[in-house]
Formats: sequence, structure tokens, C-alpha cells
Amino acid sequence: MQPAADKPLAIGIDIGTSGARAVAMRPDFSMAAHSAVPIDRFGQNARDPAGWWSAVGAALTELLSRIERATVRSIAVDGTSGTMLPVDGAGRPLAEPLMYNDTVADDTILAAIAHRAPATSAALGVTSGLAKALRFQHLPGVARLLHQADWISAKFSGRFDLSDENNALKTGYDIEARRWPDWIAATGLRMELLPRVVEPGDVTGTLTAAAADLFGLPRDVIVVAGTTDGCASFLATGAEAIGDGVTALGSSLTVKILSDRPISEPRFGIYSHRLGNAWLAGGASNSGGKVLARHFPLARIIELSAAIDPTTETGLDYYPLSTAGERFPIADPALRPRLAPRPADDADYLKAMFEGIAAIEALGYHRLAELGAPALTSVRSVGGGAANPAWTEIRQRRLGVRFLPALSDEAAAGTARLALMGAGKAGLL
Repeated sequence: MQPAADKPLAIGIDIGTSGARAVAMRPDFSMAAHSAVPIDRFGQNARDPAGWWSAVGAALTELLSRIERATVRSIAVDGTSGTMLPVDGAGRPLAEPLMYNDTVADDTILAAIAHRAPATSAALGVTSGLAKALRFQHLPGVARLLHQADWISAKFSGRFDLSDENNALKTGYDIEARRWPDWIAATGLRMELLPRVVEPGDVTGTLTAAAADLFGLPRDVIVVAGTTDGCASFLATGAEAIGDGVTALGSSLTVKILSDRPISEPRFGIYSHRLGNAWLAGGASNSGGKVLARHFPLARIIELSAAIDPTTETGLDYYPLSTAGERFPIADPALRPRLAPRPADDADYLKAMFEGIAAIEALGYHRLAELGAPALTSVRSVGGGAANPAWTEIRQRRLGVRFLPALSDEAAAGTARLALMGAGKAGLL
């Protein structure tokens, strides 16, 4: 039997707003090593591509110090969805990137997209990748408009002309037809600036000599097309069957389900990413952990949770929001928070908020099903709230489906799965 240390490894890299994370994964999906490096370690910030690369380089160097470099077969990268960067013919950045949550305030650009894009397109809106591309296309010397993950991946492969289907979605890519649609040219965008799009998990090349030397890796390590941070987080959990759901209980509440068909409903902020022959559909509520944090510090939430009986109901019908306005599963910018009447006991108050957020989660999956998604069959949970036993039991009772453990909540682990897929396609495992 081959010693564990000699088994082939695939590396997934996640680059986000705070830093870079890297995971080395075995073919059985177990994790051999992981690392994390903040961008600010280098005195740079999330808007500096040099800071992205410094953090990625440091995270990868740290990871490689914990494994045998000769066992590495592939590398893939995920990045923030909708972050755009203009580059010249050599891949050098020409301007500060526009980040995933940056808005384009140019009414002419927004109108050009609104008048030509299908109503279901993810390229609509002030934060769309296409709007940012239109902003950048007039820069002197611009040769390509790339997404964050495209550029980092290209630093390994030298291919500054490629993207993946998930990152390209908000730039207008048609994931059903699998091409850049003709209507994009009608917005005035120079189509030659857009990258060629491949499927996540496709092999895009091998390491450049410079990258191989920098990290002490073999030249034949393959580079694999990655994905967005959101898709990578879903893949990391191990969810893979139609009807599998993943709930993220962080500062906000996000639900996603693997569907056998694409679901798109812009008024709820719902669009679908393609994952192989399936589709990842979901939405994000304005409710979540940030509402709880407005009322109790974390230590108090932990203390009160121990006093909650999750098998009974408070009978209170809360809709926990920090301020007026909801996007999913109710699309109402004027929806007001409902957090009254308040019980005298703080534990009952927290319990009622848990119940309210669980009800929103259940309504979210129901809304997706109404729009054509499959019925929910299982849920994996990630985020800080997933570790709260009382809240978990309340959610289980409300959703009425199996709760399965998430294999990982690291986006880099999901991207490592794509790196494994690429290595498998190349016959390297």
C-alpha cells in the first residue's frame, strides 16, 4: 500500500477580502494541511493586487512547508465574485480593482445593461461585473478584463486570457448556452477584452518556470480552473446530491440548494451557478447573526443558549432584522423588524429570535422550491451559528430534514476538490 505521505495532493487557494487560505487535499477528500495569511501582514489591503499575490504566496509557502512538495499534482483558485481587474498584455494590473461590493454609479453604463440584458441576468445591478468591465475598457493599454480568481490563477499558469463559468456569471456569461451572449456587445463592451471561459475543474495549463521556481514545485503541476468563494464554500461541505442544502449562519443568513435546473428571480436576488451537470441556487436574507449581536454579546448568547429548551415553542412570531428592509425570502425594502413583545426572560427572547431566523430559513428553502428548485432533502450548516446546539435543534424541528455534518467550512477545501477533479481528468491520481 502506498504510504500516506506519498499520496498525491491537490491544493486549493481561497483569496478573500481579509487574506488567503490554502488547503492540501488527498484523493479521499481528507485534508493533509492548511494555512491562512492575512493581507495586512504585508502592509497592503484588499484592493491591492500585489497584496493578493503576497498573501497567496505566503499562504502557499506555509502550506508547502507542511507537506512533501513532490506529491503536489494540481492547484486551483477561488476569489470574490464580481471583483474585476483590468490588465495589459503581460497581465500587469492597470488600475485599482473594483471589488465585489463596489458600485458603479454611471447611469449611462447601467442603462446600457438594463436595456439589453435579459431580466434574469446576473449582470444587472450596480455591483455587476459587466458594469465594472464597461468602466475599465477605456483604460490605455488594456488587453483583458479579468476576475480576481482569473488573475491569481494566471500568476501560476501564465494564462491571462481565461476565466471560469462561475466567476463569469456576473459579467453576463450565459451559463445555459455556455458562451458570451451577443447582447453584451450591444452594451458597447469590446468583446475581445473578455476572457475565454472554461468549466470549473478544467485543466488550463501547468506552472510557469517562474512559479515553479518560486515555490519549489515541479513544472508539471497542473493549474485547474477555479470558482467563486461562494461556490467553493458550498463544495467544501461535501454537498453533492440534488436537494442537498447548505445554510450559512454568519452575520447574515444564506441558503443554497443543489438543483437539477437553473433558478433565477432577480427580485429575490436569486441566480444560479453551474456546477457540472447541476445548478447551485440560493438567496441571502438580511436576518442572521448580526441581529443577535445587536442585542447580546457572544458570551451572553452562549450563556443564554444553555438555558434554552429547544423542544418547546415560545409562541412568538418574530422576523428578526436590524433595520427595515428584506431581500430574501421576502422581497420588501420596507419590511419592518418584528421583535415584540419581548419576554421578561432574556433566554426566552433569544429563543424567539432563534425561532424567527429558523422560520426565515425554512421559508427560504420553500421559496426556492416554489421557483422550481427541488424539495430540500438534507442540510449542512456552516458559520458561527452552526455550532449552537439549541439553535440547531430548533432549526431541525422547523426544517424537518436530515442535518448532515459539513466536511469543511473552508472555501479553500472546496477549491481543492476542483483541483482534485482536474488532476483526475489529467490522469494524475
